[in-house]
Amino acid sequence: MTTMYTPDHEWINIEDHEAATVGITHHAQDALGDVVFVDLPAVGTTLNRGDVVGVVESVKAAADLYMPVSGEVVEVNESLRSDPSLANSDPLGHGWFFKIHLNNMAEFEELLDGAGYDALLKKA
Repeated sequence: MTTMYTPDHEWINIEDHEAATVGITHHAQDALGDVVFVDLPAVGTTLNRGDVVGVVESVKAAADLYMPVSGEVVEVNESLRSDPSLANSDPLGHGWFFKIHLNNMAEFEELLDGAGYDALLKKA
């Protein structure tokens, strides 16, 4: 399993060459504060890299979620609808947002690895 990151603070975990899980990073949930609502995409939606795929609302702000790679949404984390705080308590685990089938593996390989993401955070 390989995890990559976007400059917009989403993570994507590749499970095989077609399926991947997407969520927000610890940094994103820290910046947002207590998450109170998550607008998830509809299963079957096909989006391009960089498209707005949903919204995360917190007590401090609302933030768009962006597609880290092009693909089709194949599953959403229904647990977030009833307990959006999972995005805070376990953002890299049970707080995942949706799963996708990738359309272009090269887009995944262009994302930031862990060291690249850490370097991005140090510049901020």
